[in-house]
Amino acid sequence: MWCKLRVDCIDCAADLAVVSAVNDGIESARDIVGLRRPWVMISVNDDEDLHFRKAEFDPEDCPLDCSRPCEIVCPASAISLNEGNSTLEVSDSTNASRVLKGGVITERCYGCGRCFPVCPYDNIRVVTYIRDTTATADLIKRNGIDAVEIHTSGRQSAFFKELWDGLGDSISHLRLIAVSLPNVGDSTISSMNTMYSIMEPNLPCFNLWQLDGRPMSGDIGRGATRESIAFAVRLAAVKDRPPGFLQLAGGTNAHTVDGLKKMGLFQTTSITKNSKDEILTASLPNALHALIGGIAYGGYARKIVGRVLSSMQSQYGVARIEDYPEHLLEALREALALVGTVKSYDPF
Repeated sequence: MWCKLRVDCIDCAADLAVVSAVNDGIESARDIVGLRRPWVMISVNDDEDLHFRKAEFDPEDCPLDCSRPCEIVCPASAISLNEGNSTLEVSDSTNASRVLKGGVITERCYGCGRCFPVCPYDNIRVVTYIRDTTATADLIKRNGIDAVEIHTSGRQSAFFKELWDGLGDSISHLRLIAVSLPNVGDSTISSMNTMYSIMEPNLPCFNLWQLDGRPMSGDIGRGATRESIAFAVRLAAVKDRPPGFLQLAGGTNAHTVDGLKKMGLFQTTSITKNSKDEILTASLPNALHALIGGIAYGGYARKIVGRVLSSMQSQYGVARIEDYPEHLLEALREALALVGTVKSYDPF
């Protein structure tokens, strides 16, 4: 199974500092619990994509009496507004007035877009970006990266080919190539086959199709996972889809596994112990065989672990969670309760 929390693969930005921080975090975790090292995956895009955008606005354009719905609705606590002084030069004299300060904390914003429609003054702008292919290829060739996730609209194969060709021989360093795409209706399978034909001559490793049902919505509520499951059901019924594992994303949450089981798309793994107290695993047959290779948890994972981090920081300020065992244990319980449904083990 490929998933983002205890985890076979951890997805992060294609940035050297971020990759280094992820690898440092993995080593810190392995010092606490002796687990197999997960793969590190970086994300790139071939065109404009919801996962590659940031919110931006000038807080001084906002009136002081604004109810600040953007700050309230942000799931990442990436917007912070406080009153401060603005110094304006007026006819050679200085007049200090009260304005809002702060704004978007860029490193926290992951582009969910929930702040855009709630701003009563339409002040929030979308800033999109595309990862530089040459810089990405150079990054892959460094140690510490095992996989790449390519986000694509599935509609412009030329953009996908340009990105793939630009990665060049760097892909020989990888263990997994994932392609994340939305449901584009009847053209989905043909787009997947076209992209696979582009990759196949130089594909050195496993490949995976990430089905992005309802992007960055898993933390909204139970129903957010329906689109991702429906996407998987549709592709599972198609015989001429290209090779590769299927992974669910976009709206995935604690209800995703139950939804897959109801549709006969989830293969259960039983975990038992032998006479030597060694752990044994065995796949139990389920309808439609093992079609789903994994579940990617993004927004929902941020939400459940973020609650623990926020609680810790409210008590101790900026701190390392490994220095506070009670919060570390709580975070582990939250993570295991989620991943345990995928891995089929008792989280407690």
